[in-house]
Amino acid sequence: MKTFFIVLGIIVIVLAILLVVLYFLGKNLQKKQESQQEAMDAAAQQMNLYIIDMKMMKAMDANLPKMVTEQIPKYMRRAKLPIVKAKVGPRVMSLICDAKVFDTIAPKQEVKATVSGLYITAAKRIRGPIVETDPKKRKEQRKQEKKEAKKAAREAKKNQK
Repeated sequence: MKTFFIVLGIIVIVLAILLVVLYFLGKNLQKKQESQQEAMDAAAQQMNLYIIDMKMMKAMDANLPKMVTEQIPKYMRRAKLPIVKAKVGPRVMSLICDAKVFDTIAPKQEVKATVSGLYITAAKRIRGPIVETDPKKRKEQRKQEKKEAKKAAREAKKNQK
């Protein structure tokens, strides 16, 4: 019984030390994140984008500049990122999008976006239908849009003949 309490005491001490380390580590990471957020806000610009395509892609396959892919941490290189292919003025660019923003925009729409470097932090639709943010409803909305597009294409074909 005495050894049980000794082992239990050691486990409690180790857990307490682990919690203290995690607390200070989290505090430091939060400070870093806040400073990065301030830098992104300072470099942010308003741009008009025409969204061509949106995909969840690996950073290496996303056709991003070489300098950007080199700066991505190794553990994030295999993770899929929300990539938006957009027309910015006369140029077509691949941009990394915030996950929240990725759910609110749709392809083939013109948006006014806040862009910091190659990262879209906010977007507001200029023209086009309102996109549903709920993933289940969004799938249904995309199916509906595809059906409508096919129907319009069929009607256009019939009108040509």
